[in-house]
Amino acid sequence: MEKLFKVLAINPGSTSTKIAIYENEKEILEKTLRHSSEEIDKFEKIADQLDFRKDIIESVLKEAGINLSDLDAIVGRGGLLKPIKGGTYAVNDAMVKDLTIGVSGEHASNLGGIIARQMGDELKIPSFIVDPVVVDEMEDVARLSGVPEMPRKSIFHALNQKAIGRRAAQDMGKKYEDCNFLIVHMGGGVTVGAHKKGRVIDNTNGLDGEGPFSPERSGGLPVGALFKACYGNDMTKDQIAKRIKGQGGVVAYLGTNDIRDVEARINDGDEKAKLVHEAMIYQICKEIGAYATVLKGEIDAIILTGGIAYSAMVREMIEDRVKFIAKVIAYPGEDEMSALAEGGLRVLKGEEDALVYNA
Repeated sequence: MEKLFKVLAINPGSTSTKIAIYENEKEILEKTLRHSSEEIDKFEKIADQLDFRKDIIESVLKEAGINLSDLDAIVGRGGLLKPIKGGTYAVNDAMVKDLTIGVSGEHASNLGGIIARQMGDELKIPSFIVDPVVVDEMEDVARLSGVPEMPRKSIFHALNQKAIGRRAAQDMGKKYEDCNFLIVHMGGGVTVGAHKKGRVIDNTNGLDGEGPFSPERSGGLPVGALFKACYGNDMTKDQIAKRIKGQGGVVAYLGTNDIRDVEARINDGDEKAKLVHEAMIYQICKEIGAYATVLKGEIDAIILTGGIAYSAMVREMIEDRVKFIAKVIAYPGEDEMSALAEGGLRVLKGEEDALVYNA
């Protein structure tokens, strides 16, 4: 009989903390703990929220009848660390230090590893993080941008892309490390990753403005126009930053970031909504075509994931343009909690070794 491992997954967001308990791959508890702006605004830095969030997690688990002493490991969402290769990492002192000081920036996800480590130490069980957004497996040739002072950076939906890559390979009866995939994560931001034999050798930095536009992000912009905006008098630095992330893309054109609303407007005959929707998909398909060259056309599948992959209209329009490259399959949604748990379970089961983070 397979040994049963119980794992707690913790995923802190800006105004919420998601927690889930897994017995091996089976989810037995899932909760989203909401935090008001008033509660969060009391803290000057993200790291200052540690005790606040940890106390709420432990209180909710106690109310749910979860005995923490039954846990075998705690897995937190990986934050903005220094660039690292993908995998499951044991949370060590160097990692806690870098997450606390925000070595690559402050984000609520930085709390994932810190909370996991503190709870794990108290329970005398291991703590891990899995595939943070700073996963960097890019080949050197992909780093050159054309301006030496502006190298390309690897920032993408690593946790979900890696998890979906493993799931798709398993469904094909293969190992992730033996497959080549183009994986397109479509949510508030869109990122495309070229997965070659278990490594993401190139990807679009959707956070900073690469790739196709999305519901909330501008994607790559005409450089000349951006240059003029930055040095002209029409837009402030803050306005430009928000146009790139948060107020760009679909919401800038249509006033909504919900693709379901856009498709409802299309069905009601809104021609502008139809054009913007088609343009977003057009850009996604162009990026898929470009990244097909990274893998030299040797592609086991093009995989669509993220919340927008639930849209049949989006899936069909993308497949119509790119099916000549490779078969298109979809794994809608962003199941980050199970991805975190699965990373910890692979180490507990001895399927892979926990990696060591070096400062």
